[in-house]
Amino acid sequence: MTDGQNVADESGAAGASFGRRREDRAARVVRVAAVGDFHCGEKDGGLYRDLFAKVNEEADVLLLAGDLTRRGIPAEVEVVLGELADVRVPILAVLGNHDHESGNVERVNDMLRARGVHLLDEAPFELNEHVGFAGVKGYMGGFGRYTLTAFGEQDTKQFVSTTLDEVQKLEYALRRLSTPVRVVLLHYAPIMETVMGEPEQIFPFLGNDRLVEPIDRFKAAVAFHGHAHHGTFSGTTPGGVPVFNVSMVRVREDAGLPMYYVHEIPLPVDAPAEHATEPGVEQPAGAAR
Repeated sequence: MTDGQNVADESGAAGASFGRRREDRAARVVRVAAVGDFHCGEKDGGLYRDLFAKVNEEADVLLLAGDLTRRGIPAEVEVVLGELADVRVPILAVLGNHDHESGNVERVNDMLRARGVHLLDEAPFELNEHVGFAGVKGYMGGFGRYTLTAFGEQDTKQFVSTTLDEVQKLEYALRRLSTPVRVVLLHYAPIMETVMGEPEQIFPFLGNDRLVEPIDRFKAAVAFHGHAHHGTFSGTTPGGVPVFNVSMVRVREDAGLPMYYVHEIPLPVDAPAEHATEPGVEQPAGAAR
């Protein structure tokens, strides 16, 4: 061999080694794509389909943080399903307030389930033995010292009770997960930091920090929410859990991304290199990769 061939061979070996290191790194993380509040209307067919299709190469799972539609009518859900038609990774979702508007929640859920979308409000989901997902819609009530309390009229007590029910559902879902890494998906915000930028007068309608208690207690790796279109892209819980406001407006304006934010979650150090989807708490039909 000539010296030139030796150099080429050594360079090739080094390049292959570097490539393997990159592949090993990729195998040691789970890539989570998340977005909410894309509000599909009846005439929006094709608006997002090509953008969603890219998730197959960029992430291992897609989270939808509610407000998939404008009014929650079946015709709008059909559009949503068309936009998701090319997605092959598991799709996990919670509904938002817009998806409840028309009173067709059961029909909306049925249509999403038929596509293979896993509704976290019904059951948690384990992507593999290492990473699991819990989620609820959440609810309103405010933050900190201004959080609404269950005092006075029965309607006020019922309002607060709805929030507490969502907190308990989230706690139960997190408790059911057997995975060491837990991810939380909500529609309403669990911290005030990620609604900053919205008018203060509407803070009580954007979320409730009672939701943060189970997130911190179960040491979630990350939490995602939507709803606060004009809020702040990222924040942190009192316990140090990163929180991302993945309303599509924030993803585009703050993160500079066209459709969804991709967050990499490191696997535990003793995890095997591959993290293919395995049976867990529940897997969505037709969503195997």
